[in-house]
Amino acid sequence: MTLLRFFSIASAAFLMSTSVYAADDANTIVIGQAIDLSSPNASIGRDYVAGIKTYFDALNAAGGINGKRIRYVVRDDQAVPAVAVKVVNELIERDQIDYLLGGVGDNVAQAVLNAPSFKRSNLILFAPLVDAIELNSNRVLFWRPSYLQEVRHIFSHFSQLGMTDVGIVYQDVPSAQQAFRNLSTELRGRGLKLTGSAKIGNNEKQNAQEATQLAATKPGFVIVIADTISTALFLKEFRKYAAQTFVAGTSLINLETLRELAGPRAVEWTVFSQVVPNPNTGKSSIQLEHLNMMKKYRDEPPSSLTLEGFTVAKALAKAIQRSKRSSRTALQELMSQDTNIDLGGLSINASPSSNHLSNYLDIALFKKSGLVF
Repeated sequence: MTLLRFFSIASAAFLMSTSVYAADDANTIVIGQAIDLSSPNASIGRDYVAGIKTYFDALNAAGGINGKRIRYVVRDDQAVPAVAVKVVNELIERDQIDYLLGGVGDNVAQAVLNAPSFKRSNLILFAPLVDAIELNSNRVLFWRPSYLQEVRHIFSHFSQLGMTDVGIVYQDVPSAQQAFRNLSTELRGRGLKLTGSAKIGNNEKQNAQEATQLAATKPGFVIVIADTISTALFLKEFRKYAAQTFVAGTSLINLETLRELAGPRAVEWTVFSQVVPNPNTGKSSIQLEHLNMMKKYRDEPPSSLTLEGFTVAKALAKAIQRSKRSSRTALQELMSQDTNIDLGGLSINASPSSNHLSNYLDIALFKKSGLVF
């Protein structure tokens, strides 16, 4: 073979391969996500991703969106803001993502919003799991209700029981400390009494002392601002002195992990706000669809977070299907209009005046028999 003929064949092969990639790109919607998959609290991220991937797997099997397949690219941010910025940069510049799904935690989400690569892009950070503060940015769109909405729902639940004395437990991190201050203001506005507070950190002896002192104030119920592990540590100590005091938390506590860490007796008399309906029943079409697809595509059991991930993925797919301009600008279009989208018995409402799509809230209670919605 002559050298000229070799280069001609090589050039033809290269042109053929690039045209195939171009065709693939034209028929693919790339959705990226940087999320915690490996820290001690990574069970939240893993469940969330499992639900998202399940929906996209089912969608691709059914033909994708308007003939385009979904390529879902997930990177582990390890719950570290600097790592999140690095992997988001890779997703944007190397993977050329069309959409960016959010990860877990306030600090990580804020770091992504501040990342130069994100600022240069036209992307919206969609559906981050932010647990204590409200992010002030027109580049973020939440799927779930706000933290304050969850807290108010918890307060309404206990006010119906005539309870007005409240204790607060908060994790020794900046975002939780700020949430504690905001929550104290909310209590005063509702005419509720703060009996005492407890700060949970890494010192076991100090944690036990804080839990003991809080129990001595005899609150009607206690609300926790902490991650799953810190909540479990508090419960194990607090239950030694207040076995039947209600303890309440928000939806970003992984309930199965909490039960494993704290023990079944410690989680009795605990309640948690939930942003999706019961994931283990099929009362609505979205619940049934989630159950069936989890059985088909995943080995792990369904949870509230797998159902949330499933509905987040479905909401994004619906927005892309409705887009009139481009498959890359669906979220911008959604944020600019007043519209309602039915996901199958669970609706989302888009509005230019709000960056939260869903207002659905429920309460789950741990009993001896297990979790009851």
